[in-house]
Amino acid sequence: MSDALAPPEPPVEIHLALADPFDRAAFAAATGAAEPRLADLDRFLALLTERNTQLNLVGPSALTAFWLRHAYDSAQLLTLAPDALIWADIGAGAGFPGLVLAILLKDRPGAHVHLVESMAKRCRFLEEVCTDLALPATVHNLRAEDLELKVDVVTARAVAPLVKLLGYAWPYLCRGATGLFFKGQDVEAELKVAARSWKFHARLIPSQSSEQGRIVQLKRISRVRPG
Repeated sequence: MSDALAPPEPPVEIHLALADPFDRAAFAAATGAAEPRLADLDRFLALLTERNTQLNLVGPSALTAFWLRHAYDSAQLLTLAPDALIWADIGAGAGFPGLVLAILLKDRPGAHVHLVESMAKRCRFLEEVCTDLALPATVHNLRAEDLELKVDVVTARAVAPLVKLLGYAWPYLCRGATGLFFKGQDVEAELKVAARSWKFHARLIPSQSSEQGRIVQLKRISRVRPG
């Protein structure tokens, strides 16, 4: 087994025992979120619904599946890095997971989320939500690889194949950040491709919101030297 990819951990069976339908109350039960944070998520959803017709931020299904596929999908990261205070969400898009994390971390002293997004129209939406909800977050209208930040965790969802994503995340990973990246059922193939260019310790964690989903936890990363 190459040093680029750590031996896999014992298989984990996924048994999702989620309420059907997974709504606001189910989210509260699953996460323990307090009512003020749920109200913030309500407001986020309202702004997203209102602005989506103008900005085309997400597909229609994202609004109907908000609490499970987007809010809970994002929130599960906090259980994987419970002590992390400073986060970077690269390719932040419509705010998943970054805005959800900022909402749920709102009352934690010292917490801050950096929302990194290259498209100006999406940044305007992110800024609006951050201002409206007084979130501990900063929006950066930049390419992820052009920003140098010291953070505890760097995350991304639906941004790029892993081999490219690691290049975008390298400025954060090389400063000691742990990577937590959302991936689908092809993640093992992506890891093999990425291992040609990068050395890293990888752990695959089953998603709590989707049977097909995985979260890639990456640590101790470095570039593979040519030759």
